[in-house]
Amino acid sequence: MEALETRATAVPPETALTLKRRADGFYLRLAHRRFNTLETYNDRIMREHFRSPALFLDYYADLAQDLADAHFEKRRPRRIEVRELVFEDPGLARVQVRFVGADDRPLRPGEVDLVRVDRWEWAEGAWWIQPGKL
Repeated sequence: MEALETRATAVPPETALTLKRRADGFYLRLAHRRFNTLETYNDRIMREHFRSPALFLDYYADLAQDLADAHFEKRRPRRIEVRELVFEDPGLARVQVRFVGADDRPLRPGEVDLVRVDRWEWAEGAWWIQPGKL
């Protein structure tokens, strides 16, 4: 997979580390979770990465559909890798993430993967996921 194609700007190391820690915490929480269950949907900690319930619902529905379309068994990623952070400015970043899981298609043993780019914005003293078109 190629690097993110967007304009990039340098940011102070503290800015990058703050986003890296928050993004890692969020994405690691998604590993081994089924995205077609109420337990995952109602996860309070996952919801705390979004500025409103509506933004969480948009993100959750989009990710659940992407996992289904990519043939993830039980819509469950086994492994998640934060691959790249690109800052467009000190308060806006694109985070490239790779989800890996078992293939749910018959007679297709092995793994499937999905690479997504999520937008994160700095507001109110924290980094927040901003779902929507890139």
